[in-house]
Amino acid sequence: MRENFNTLFPIGQPNTQTRQYFSGASFLCFLNQEEVSIANVTFEPGCRNNWHIHHKGGQILLCTDGKGLYQEWGRPIRELHPGDVVYIPPEVKHWHGASPESWFAHLALSVPAEGACTQWLEPSTDKYQKDVGL
Repeated sequence: MRENFNTLFPIGQPNTQTRQYFSGASFLCFLNQEEVSIANVTFEPGCRNNWHIHHKGGQILLCTDGKGLYQEWGRPIRELHPGDVVYIPPEVKHWHGASPESWFAHLALSVPAEGACTQWLEPSTDKYQKDVGL
């Protein structure tokens, strides 16, 4: 239950901006939008976002609470824990979210770049993970 999940930063409101690209409930709290966008993103257990690519500017994830998962296209899934840092270079197809049994929160920092944007792609499915031997 969300009431039992204590996070370092505010959980914020239900993510309505990009909800169609998430497999479950997520919550969004913008902590800064001056020059470098910093948002606390919280995922309910099992929620993950679709595959996506950050064009021109990359992204940095600072894991703060719970247990998460991260995967780049063609690579094994990586478990994420509080204190982990993930640098996602521009043009790398990836997804991230909560493990099936745990809530998960991370700070998402968008690396500023002229013309930076996110391209949302297909859902991250268990079938893909089985196809690559995960």
